[in-house]
Amino acid sequence: MRTVSHQVSLRAWPERNRLSQMMTPPQEQTTHASGGAPPQTVAESRKVYAVPVASGPKQSHWLVEGAYKVFEQIFAAAALMVSLPVMVIEALIIKLDSPGPALFRHTRVCRSVVMRGRELANRPDLRAPDDKDFEPDELYWVPATFTLIKFRTMHHDALARFPELYNLDYGKEEFYKRRFKIEVDPRVTRVGRILRRLTIDELPNFWSVLKGEMCLVGPRPEHPDLLRYYSADEMYKFSVKPGVTGLAQVRGRGLLTQGETIACDLEYVRNRSISLDLKILFRTIMLVLMRRGAF
Repeated sequence: MRTVSHQVSLRAWPERNRLSQMMTPPQEQTTHASGGAPPQTVAESRKVYAVPVASGPKQSHWLVEGAYKVFEQIFAAAALMVSLPVMVIEALIIKLDSPGPALFRHTRVCRSVVMRGRELANRPDLRAPDDKDFEPDELYWVPATFTLIKFRTMHHDALARFPELYNLDYGKEEFYKRRFKIEVDPRVTRVGRILRRLTIDELPNFWSVLKGEMCLVGPRPEHPDLLRYYSADEMYKFSVKPGVTGLAQVRGRGLLTQGETIACDLEYVRNRSISLDLKILFRTIMLVLMRRGAF
Protein backbone atom coordinates (compact mmCIF):
# COMPACT_ATOMS: atom_id res chain seq x y z
CA MET A 1 0.00 0.00 0.00
CA ARG A 2 1.27 3.44 -0.86
CA THR A 3 2.23 5.99 1.73
CA VAL A 4 1.00 9.55 1.85
CA SER A 5 3.66 12.23 1.76
CA HIS A 6 2.00 14.32 4.42
CA GLN A 7 -1.05 14.18 6.61
CA VAL A 8 -4.19 15.62 5.12
CA SER A 9 -6.31 17.57 7.57
CA LEU A 10 -10.07 17.09 7.42
CA ARG A 11 -10.80 19.95 9.82
CA ALA A 12 -13.26 22.48 8.45
CA TRP A 13 -11.83 25.88 7.60
CA PRO A 14 -12.70 28.56 10.12
CA GLU A 15 -15.84 30.70 9.61
CA ARG A 16 -16.65 30.07 7.01
CA ASN A 17 -22.32 11.58 -23.33
CA ARG A 18 -18.89 10.63 -22.81
CA LEU A 19 -16.23 12.57 -24.64
CA SER A 20 -17.88 15.84 -25.57
CA GLN A 21 -17.13 18.88 -27.65
CA MET A 22 -17.48 21.26 -24.75
CA MET A 23 -17.72 24.68 -26.35
CA THR A 24 -18.44 26.11 -29.78
CA PRO A 25 -17.89 29.79 -29.03
CA PRO A 26 -18.15 32.81 -31.30
CA GLN A 27 -15.10 34.45 -32.79
CA GLU A 28 -15.27 38.02 -31.48
CA GLN A 29 -12.31 39.45 -29.64
CA THR A 30 -12.32 40.09 -25.93
CA THR A 31 -12.09 43.68 -24.77
CA HIS A 32 -9.11 43.30 -22.47
CA ALA A 33 -5.60 41.94 -22.46
CA SER A 34 -3.64 40.35 -19.63
CA GLY A 35 -0.21 41.67 -18.71
CA GLY A 36 0.27 43.37 -22.07
CA ALA A 37 -0.24 40.13 -23.99
CA PRO A 38 -2.13 40.23 -27.30
CA PRO A 39 -5.90 39.99 -26.79
CA GLN A 40 -7.41 36.53 -27.12
CA THR A 41 -10.45 35.80 -29.21
CA VAL A 42 -13.48 34.55 -27.31
CA ALA A 43 -12.90 31.16 -28.94
CA GLU A 44 -9.37 31.02 -27.54
CA SER A 45 -10.39 32.14 -24.06
CA ARG A 46 -13.05 29.43 -23.88
CA LYS A 47 -10.74 26.56 -24.80
CA VAL A 48 -9.94 24.10 -22.02
CA TYR A 49 -6.68 22.33 -21.30
CA ALA A 50 -5.93 18.72 -22.12
CA VAL A 51 -2.92 17.87 -19.94
CA PRO A 52 -0.21 15.20 -20.31
CA VAL A 53 -0.64 11.94 -18.45
CA ALA A 54 2.70 12.37 -16.69
CA SER A 55 1.53 10.16 -13.84
CA GLY A 56 -1.87 8.96 -12.79
CA PRO A 57 -3.46 9.51 -9.40
CA LYS A 58 -1.97 7.46 -6.58
CA GLN A 59 -3.18 3.89 -6.27
CA SER A 60 -2.94 1.24 -3.56
CA HIS A 61 -2.14 -2.38 -4.36
CA TRP A 62 -4.51 -3.63 -7.04
CA LEU A 63 -6.09 -6.14 -4.64
CA VAL A 64 -6.81 -3.39 -2.12
CA GLU A 65 -8.21 -1.11 -4.83
CA GLY A 66 -10.38 -3.95 -6.12
CA ALA A 67 -11.75 -4.68 -2.65
CA TYR A 68 -12.48 -0.98 -2.16
CA LYS A 69 -14.39 -0.79 -5.45
CA VAL A 70 -16.54 -3.73 -4.30
CA PHE A 71 -17.13 -1.87 -1.02
CA GLU A 72 -18.21 1.25 -2.95
CA GLN A 73 -20.68 -0.74 -5.04
CA ILE A 74 -22.17 -2.44 -1.97
CA PHE A 75 -22.34 0.86 -0.07
CA ALA A 76 -24.06 2.63 -2.99
CA ALA A 77 -26.55 -0.20 -3.52
CA ALA A 78 -27.36 -0.32 0.19
CA ALA A 79 -27.75 3.48 0.32
CA LEU A 80 -30.22 3.39 -2.58
CA MET A 81 -32.25 0.57 -1.07
CA VAL A 82 -32.38 2.07 2.42
CA SER A 83 -33.25 5.53 1.12
CA LEU A 84 -35.83 4.34 -1.42
CA PRO A 85 -38.84 5.19 0.79
CA VAL A 86 -37.34 8.63 1.47
CA MET A 87 -36.79 9.23 -2.24
CA VAL A 88 -40.37 8.25 -3.09
CA ILE A 89 -41.65 10.75 -0.50
CA GLU A 90 -39.23 13.39 -1.82
CA ALA A 91 -40.51 12.96 -5.37
CA LEU A 92 -44.13 13.29 -4.28
CA ILE A 93 -43.50 16.39 -2.16
CA ILE A 94 -41.50 18.08 -4.94
CA LYS A 95 -44.32 17.47 -7.44
CA LEU A 96 -46.91 18.84 -5.00
CA ASP A 97 -44.82 21.88 -4.07
CA SER A 98 -44.01 23.32 -7.50
CA PRO A 99 -44.52 22.61 -11.22
CA GLY A 100 -41.90 20.57 -13.02
CA PRO A 101 -40.28 17.14 -12.81
CA ALA A 102 -39.11 15.64 -9.51
CA LEU A 103 -35.69 14.77 -10.91
CA PHE A 104 -33.18 17.17 -12.41
CA ARG A 105 -30.64 15.98 -14.98
CA HIS A 106 -27.62 18.10 -15.66
CA THR A 107 -24.35 17.72 -17.55
CA ARG A 108 -21.26 17.61 -15.34
CA VAL A 109 -17.57 16.86 -15.78
CA CYS A 110 -16.54 13.28 -15.03
CA ARG A 111 -13.10 11.68 -15.00
CA SER A 112 -11.06 12.74 -18.01
CA VAL A 113 -10.41 10.15 -20.71
CA VAL A 114 -6.95 9.33 -22.04
CA MET A 115 -6.23 10.08 -25.70
CA ARG A 116 -3.15 10.48 -27.86
CA GLY A 117 -2.12 13.90 -29.07
CA ARG A 118 -2.69 13.02 -32.72
CA GLU A 119 -6.40 12.60 -31.94
CA LEU A 120 -6.59 16.11 -30.48
CA ALA A 121 -4.89 18.15 -33.20
CA ASN A 122 -8.15 19.30 -34.80
CA ARG A 123 -10.19 19.77 -31.63
CA PRO A 124 -11.26 23.46 -31.57
CA ASP A 125 -12.35 23.23 -27.92
CA LEU A 126 -8.98 22.08 -26.51
CA ARG A 127 -5.57 23.59 -25.91
CA ALA A 128 -2.24 22.10 -24.85
CA PRO A 129 -0.32 23.49 -21.85
CA ASP A 130 1.74 26.61 -22.65
CA ASP A 131 -0.33 26.86 -25.86
CA LYS A 132 2.02 24.48 -27.65
CA ASP A 133 0.95 21.87 -30.17
CA PHE A 134 -0.14 18.47 -28.94
CA GLU A 135 2.63 15.87 -29.17
CA PRO A 136 1.25 13.18 -31.51
CA ASP A 137 2.40 10.16 -29.48
CA GLU A 138 1.93 11.60 -26.01
CA LEU A 139 -1.05 10.65 -23.84
CA TYR A 140 -3.32 13.40 -22.53
CA TRP A 141 -6.14 13.68 -20.00
CA VAL A 142 -9.08 14.99 -22.04
CA PRO A 143 -12.20 16.45 -20.34
CA ALA A 144 -15.36 14.38 -20.59
CA THR A 145 -18.92 14.76 -19.31
CA PHE A 146 -21.78 12.65 -17.98
CA THR A 147 -25.38 13.19 -16.94
CA LEU A 148 -25.80 13.62 -13.18
CA ILE A 149 -29.22 13.07 -11.61
CA LYS A 150 -30.47 14.70 -8.42
CA PHE A 151 -33.79 15.81 -7.01
CA ARG A 152 -34.97 19.16 -8.32
CA THR A 153 -34.62 21.86 -5.68
CA MET A 154 -35.13 24.91 -7.92
CA HIS A 155 -38.11 26.28 -9.82
CA HIS A 156 -38.34 24.58 -13.21
CA ASP A 157 -38.30 27.98 -14.95
CA ALA A 158 -35.49 29.45 -12.85
CA LEU A 159 -33.36 30.23 -15.91
CA ALA A 160 -36.11 32.37 -17.44
CA ARG A 161 -36.93 34.09 -14.13
CA PHE A 162 -33.38 34.76 -12.92
CA PRO A 163 -31.09 34.80 -16.00
CA GLU A 164 -28.56 37.03 -14.22
CA LEU A 165 -27.78 34.19 -11.80
CA TYR A 166 -26.70 31.97 -14.70
CA ASN A 167 -24.07 34.34 -16.05
CA LEU A 168 -20.76 32.44 -15.93
CA ASP A 169 -18.55 35.17 -17.40
CA TYR A 170 -15.98 36.21 -14.79
CA GLY A 171 -12.56 37.69 -14.55
CA LYS A 172 -9.90 35.20 -13.46
CA GLU A 173 -9.56 36.62 -9.95
CA GLU A 174 -13.33 36.91 -9.55
CA PHE A 175 -13.73 33.25 -10.47
CA TYR A 176 -11.42 32.10 -7.67
CA LYS A 177 -13.08 34.37 -5.09
CA ARG A 178 -16.67 33.43 -5.89
CA ARG A 179 -18.89 31.20 -3.82
CA PHE A 180 -21.27 29.52 -6.23
CA LYS A 181 -23.66 28.47 -3.49
CA ILE A 182 -25.99 31.34 -2.58
CA GLU A 183 -27.25 31.20 0.98
CA VAL A 184 -30.55 32.89 0.10
CA ASP A 185 -31.13 31.71 -3.47
CA PRO A 186 -34.43 32.91 -5.03
CA ARG A 187 -34.33 30.03 -7.50
CA VAL A 188 -34.72 27.44 -4.74
CA THR A 189 -38.23 26.25 -3.87
CA ARG A 190 -39.62 25.96 -0.34
CA VAL A 191 -39.19 22.19 -0.36
CA GLY A 192 -35.83 22.56 -2.09
CA ARG A 193 -34.45 24.53 0.84
CA ILE A 194 -35.37 21.73 3.21
CA LEU A 195 -33.93 19.04 0.96
CA ARG A 196 -30.66 20.94 0.66
CA ARG A 197 -30.44 21.49 4.41
CA LEU A 198 -30.96 17.78 4.99
CA THR A 199 -28.59 16.89 2.11
CA ILE A 200 -31.03 14.39 0.67
CA ASP A 201 -31.46 16.01 -2.75
CA GLU A 202 -28.24 14.28 -3.83
CA LEU A 203 -29.33 10.72 -2.96
CA PRO A 204 -29.67 9.75 -6.67
CA ASN A 205 -25.89 10.34 -6.94
CA PHE A 206 -25.46 6.79 -5.60
CA TRP A 207 -26.92 5.54 -8.90
CA SER A 208 -23.98 7.18 -10.66
CA VAL A 209 -21.65 5.32 -8.29
CA LEU A 210 -23.28 2.02 -9.25
CA LYS A 211 -22.84 2.90 -12.94
CA GLY A 212 -19.15 3.57 -12.37
CA GLU A 213 -19.36 7.26 -13.31
CA MET A 214 -18.68 8.47 -9.77
CA CYS A 215 -16.98 7.28 -6.59
CA LEU A 216 -18.07 7.71 -3.01
CA VAL A 217 -15.20 10.16 -2.46
CA GLY A 218 -13.67 12.58 -4.94
CA PRO A 219 -14.04 16.15 -6.21
CA ARG A 220 -17.66 17.14 -6.67
CA PRO A 221 -18.73 17.15 -10.36
CA GLU A 222 -17.91 20.48 -12.00
CA HIS A 223 -19.99 22.51 -14.46
CA PRO A 224 -18.43 22.14 -17.96
CA ASP A 225 -18.68 25.87 -18.70
CA LEU A 226 -16.32 26.63 -15.81
CA LEU A 227 -13.42 24.56 -17.18
CA ARG A 228 -12.22 27.52 -19.26
CA TYR A 229 -11.09 29.19 -16.02
CA TYR A 230 -8.96 26.22 -14.91
CA SER A 231 -5.21 26.38 -15.41
CA ALA A 232 -3.38 23.41 -16.94
CA ASP A 233 -2.18 22.23 -13.51
CA GLU A 234 -5.69 22.50 -12.06
CA MET A 235 -7.07 20.22 -14.79
CA TYR A 236 -5.41 17.27 -13.02
CA LYS A 237 -8.35 17.52 -10.63
CA PHE A 238 -10.26 15.55 -13.26
CA SER A 239 -7.80 12.65 -13.39
CA VAL A 240 -9.98 10.95 -10.75
CA LYS A 241 -13.70 10.23 -10.77
CA PRO A 242 -15.98 12.79 -9.13
CA GLY A 243 -17.39 11.86 -5.75
CA VAL A 244 -20.59 12.01 -3.76
CA THR A 245 -18.47 13.77 -1.12
CA GLY A 246 -14.91 15.03 -1.01
CA LEU A 247 -12.19 16.83 0.90
CA ALA A 248 -13.67 20.24 0.07
CA GLN A 249 -17.06 19.14 1.40
CA VAL A 250 -15.65 18.21 4.81
CA ARG A 251 -13.61 21.41 5.00
CA GLY A 252 -16.38 23.89 4.46
CA ARG A 253 -18.66 22.85 1.62
CA GLY A 254 -20.70 25.87 0.47
CA LEU A 255 -18.65 28.16 2.73
CA LEU A 256 -15.55 27.78 0.54
CA THR A 257 -14.64 29.96 -2.41
CA GLN A 258 -14.05 28.34 -5.77
CA GLY A 259 -10.29 28.80 -5.35
CA GLU A 260 -10.37 27.09 -1.95
CA THR A 261 -12.46 24.24 -3.35
CA ILE A 262 -10.05 23.64 -6.24
CA ALA A 263 -7.08 23.69 -3.82
CA CYS A 264 -8.79 21.05 -1.66
CA ASP A 265 -9.59 18.90 -4.68
CA LEU A 266 -5.99 19.00 -5.94
CA GLU A 267 -4.72 18.16 -2.46
CA TYR A 268 -7.02 15.15 -2.49
CA VAL A 269 -5.77 14.00 -5.92
CA ARG A 270 -2.14 14.28 -4.82
CA ASN A 271 -2.68 12.37 -1.59
CA ARG A 272 -5.52 10.01 -2.40
CA SER A 273 -5.61 6.83 -0.33
CA ILE A 274 -8.30 4.46 0.83
CA SER A 275 -7.69 5.44 4.43
CA LEU A 276 -8.21 9.10 3.50
CA ASP A 277 -11.44 8.19 1.69
CA LEU A 278 -12.76 6.41 4.77
CA LYS A 279 -11.90 9.39 6.97
CA ILE A 280 -13.75 11.72 4.59
CA LEU A 281 -16.78 9.42 4.54
CA PHE A 282 -16.92 9.37 8.35
CA ARG A 283 -16.44 13.13 8.56
CA THR A 284 -19.18 13.65 5.94
CA ILE A 285 -21.70 11.70 8.00
CA MET A 286 -20.91 13.88 11.02
CA LEU A 287 -21.25 17.12 9.02
CA VAL A 288 -24.52 16.02 7.41
CA LEU A 289 -25.95 15.46 10.88
CA MET A 290 -24.76 18.94 11.89
CA ARG A 291 -25.90 20.41 8.52
CA ARG A 292 -22.77 22.59 8.35
CA GLY A 293 -22.26 24.46 5.05
CA ALA A 294 -25.49 23.14 3.54
CA PHE A 295 -27.79 25.67 1.83
